[in-house]
Amino acid sequence: MAIRFRRRIKLAPGLHLNVSGSGLSLSAGPRGASMTFGGRRGAYMITGIPGTGLYARQRVGATAQPLSPATSPATNSSGTGTVSITITVENDGTVVFRDEEGSVLDDRLTRRAKQQAKDAIQELMQRACDEINSQVETLEQIHHATPSPDWRAAYEPQPYGEPKPARPPPRKYGLLDRLLSSRRAGVDKENVEAEAAYNASLLIWNRHRQEHEAREVARKAIIEERVLTELPAMEIVLEESLMDIVWPRETALSSDIRDHGRVVMIDVDLPEIEDLPRKTAAVPARGYKLSIKELPGTRHQQLYMRHVHGIGFRIIGEVFFVLPKAEEVVLSGCTQRPDKATGEVQDQYVYSVRVNRRDFADINFANLKAIDPVEALGRFDIRREIARGGLLRTIVPFEDPAAV
Repeated sequence: MAIRFRRRIKLAPGLHLNVSGSGLSLSAGPRGASMTFGGRRGAYMITGIPGTGLYARQRVGATAQPLSPATSPATNSSGTGTVSITITVENDGTVVFRDEEGSVLDDRLTRRAKQQAKDAIQELMQRACDEINSQVETLEQIHHATPSPDWRAAYEPQPYGEPKPARPPPRKYGLLDRLLSSRRAGVDKENVEAEAAYNASLLIWNRHRQEHEAREVARKAIIEERVLTELPAMEIVLEESLMDIVWPRETALSSDIRDHGRVVMIDVDLPEIEDLPRKTAAVPARGYKLSIKELPGTRHQQLYMRHVHGIGFRIIGEVFFVLPKAEEVVLSGCTQRPDKATGEVQDQYVYSVRVNRRDFADINFANLKAIDPVEALGRFDIRREIARGGLLRTIVPFEDPAAV
């Protein structure tokens, strides 16, 4: 069955789940950590977020003896050398040390790296472990930040972020300028041109600031007033609210606001169980290899069920939060499965739930950590068939609020 609504948005994932198939890179972000050691000033660790230009250089460990010219990949005239090293954790948990060209270091350089920055490497291993485990935790806890339907989204002004141009200080006359009129004329011309450039940039800055303020006035009106009466405003507010959430994986959905804003229909793409991670990790007391284990089959199925229902729970809560007139949400989740008759991959619905605001407000939103979203959605009018083993069968979704 195809997606029923034309309006479709993609909700972007956060950085913490961007793990490549070739392994997990250790960094403050998903990639970009390296360590430089050798030379007279010891070992340094470099971390950064690729694509942003943001990097930090931090000294780790004690001052090291320089590498000898015979073993150093790079030397200088003083006989010292440095080697830039990238540390990664492979899918099996092994910590691998590579040089700038991506080649695995020989045993001697690897031992030197471990000696000079043992604590830093252990810290990176712990971060890698936390990264792997957070994949499971984030998927399972997606509903924890769901707002209560008793709350209402408030306008939050966004400050104008572009800094105001600074007026350049006028260039003063030097000794020769005071003696020669031609040089004074040159200084005067330079000051006039600098002032003109400043005034032009200030004019542009003021225009952009006024445009920003006008957009803020319009946004405030949409959130506080127009969202109560105009369907286009409701669509804008709902879309922006959902896109502001840091989702653990890319999630596509379609929406249709009906009955003057009182009913909201949502179709959301859900993952298949094979799309979810099933690895957990622990840092060993000794050695340089994480302990990687796979979730048992029943635990993996539980994770899947909690995640796909948590997605629905969170979206329903966001609808009631940002759309004050919404009284009912009909949310249907689908996955892409091959049709058994044709083999073509199609959208097939696996649950469809109809929730009204009053009943949703009965949930204790102060204790969402104790909520199982599978059980929570089961309290409402839901179409769902759970097969043996915890998987979801294909169902026919609610088409409109009057469907039974």
